Amino acid sequence: MKSRLLWIPILIAFTARGLKAQDKIDSSSHTVQFVTVEKDVKLEVLDWGGTGRPLVFLTGFGNDAHVYDKFAPKFSANYHVYGITRRGFGASSKPSPTSTNYAADRLGDDVLAVIDYLKLDHPVLVGHSIAGEELSSIGSRYPNRVAALIYLDAAGPFAYYDPHNGDTILDMLDVRNRIDAMESGQVKDLKRSTQEMLASVSELEKDLQKNMQQLAAMPSVPPVPPFVMAVSFGERRYTEIHVPVLAIFACPHNIGAAFKDDPAAKETAIATDLATCSAQADAVAAGIPSAHVVRLANADHYVFNSNEADVIREMNAFLEKLR
Repeated sequence: MKSRLLWIPILIAFTARGLKAQDKIDSSSHTVQFVTVEKDVKLEVLDWGGTGRPLVFLTGFGNDAHVYDKFAPKFSANYHVYGITRRGFGASSKPSPTSTNYAADRLGDDVLAVIDYLKLDHPVLVGHSIAGEELSSIGSRYPNRVAALIYLDAAGPFAYYDPHNGDTILDMLDVRNRIDAMESGQVKDLKRSTQEMLASVSELEKDLQKNMQQLAAMPSVPPVPPFVMAVSFGERRYTEIHVPVLAIFACPHNIGAAFKDDPAAKETAIATDLATCSAQADAVAAGIPSAHVVRLANADHYVFNSNEADVIREMNAFLEKLR
């Protein structure tokens, strides 16, 4: 499996494509308000109206809630539809880029603060891309607060960690957390802790060996902005989700113009992506009993744009069963 760390530059390219599309949208009828979720931190919240169960859309990396201006209103006939712009983006507050400010559970708490402020009763959360970590943060810690979770190409390792597949970033964090626990004197059984540390280091070593092999085949890898790394290293392992789940995967992705000058590299990238997303989809299906997993071949990462009809059909069928 290709390391997610090496796919960050490609995901940035996907986001850039989505941002260009977003510039052309922002035309639906909605109201805007700002909700304080922490001292000096306010989030932009869009309200597209409607009646019925609340449906709250969370965005992918780099987007604000207006990315859903075309898509979200299509559910307002049966649901009250909202969108939240995550801290750090759009018109929302922008705390400094540290992993503490953008920790997955901190972002999940932001969403819960908006839910509380709006007095939403058991909403369904719909998240794209990195928003999967916010969905899983809430679904694992506060399952009684929501009715269901819908992942729009968002159920990656940051949303559901499978130890069989591993993940470079999350495995790095696990080693660091174990070192921190030892340094702070939290370790009570040194023998057991050492055995667990050895297993964690071995898992990370396997990840890094794969990274080195893949890096050797790549002509160059652009630097990753600090803000991206702050969000990435604020992640945590989520292994249990206790609410109904719809997980839609673009598998394999339409990678667009990436590798356009190197057909062989493009073919390899597609094959690797298929293996990666298939393994993750299989892990979600096996590890989350409530999950209904859908795979859309050659869909964009912005699956709700490229395969709008498919996503609307799957979401409506899933939502109807919640009633």
